[in-house]
Amino acid sequence: MKAICYTRYGNSEVLKFEDVPMPMPNENAVRIKVEAACINSWDWDMVRGKPFIVRAWGLFSPKYKIPGADVAGRVDAVGAKVTKFKIGDAVFGDLANDGWGSFAEYACADEKSLALMPHGLTYEEACCIPQAGMMALQSVRDHGRLQTGQHMLFNGAGGGVGTFAVQLAKSIGAEVTIVDKADKFPLLKSLGADHCIDYTQQDFVENGLRYDLIVDVVSNRPLAAYKKSLTPTGKFLMVGGSMKAIFQAMFLSSWISSKEQKLGMMAYEINKDLDYMARLMQERKLRAVIDTIFPLEQTCDAFAYYAAGDVKGKIVIKIQ
Repeated sequence: MKAICYTRYGNSEVLKFEDVPMPMPNENAVRIKVEAACINSWDWDMVRGKPFIVRAWGLFSPKYKIPGADVAGRVDAVGAKVTKFKIGDAVFGDLANDGWGSFAEYACADEKSLALMPHGLTYEEACCIPQAGMMALQSVRDHGRLQTGQHMLFNGAGGGVGTFAVQLAKSIGAEVTIVDKADKFPLLKSLGADHCIDYTQQDFVENGLRYDLIVDVVSNRPLAAYKKSLTPTGKFLMVGGSMKAIFQAMFLSSWISSKEQKLGMMAYEINKDLDYMARLMQERKLRAVIDTIFPLEQTCDAFAYYAAGDVKGKIVIKIQ
């Protein structure tokens, strides 16, 4: 089968389009004939080997040679103990607990890592849900506990997580401020954003406003800097950021937080509530924002485009 492979860390040039052996599912897994996958920040981190914490999956070279976590496709083979799916089922999920590998014609996953695709959803739409959709849902609903009438600020809202989070926050009845480049404002306003801040013109922690929830996928400032931008009972959630910011969140959040204000890194639960997010999309209460679709053989170009930082929503890799 054809797959995107890499044997060393680096920029998009380390990715190669190659022939590799067909994977075989174990007794608890299924094999998926992949139709679509998409790029997340985590995929880019794994390719680069940065921040250093991702080298837990291979200190000097990547442990898993085929990248890609988000997947959508059809079940092609089932293990002896699989009860959840049958051959021909349309499924989607996150393969981060299954050795990655969605940037390929076929991939294997434990049945617990997948959910059935609802009717009316395309493979391209479904593959956008697992990481970006779950992170958005968990930051807004589960950890942020955003309520009607509260005010959320999302820093770096123009990507996959942010475009989902804006829609979820508005469905709750919250006020939403986004921070990103000005050319992404029309898209984010169309999703429901009430206020837009161009980070090249204004620093939101210096504007004197306070928010009930701040979600940050950039996290390029000291953790303590966010406190003055929170309401007395506000929450700050780091969903991504630099290595320095990650370590600050890991080791200093308990010192910086108080009984009322909570600041720290969000603990992400893989594949939680896939069915719920898919149902919202099926009912057209939520939509995946897709910037560009690349064929599998152009995945190197797709990562280069992602690295440039101008993506609006998601980049999808179409396999079949």
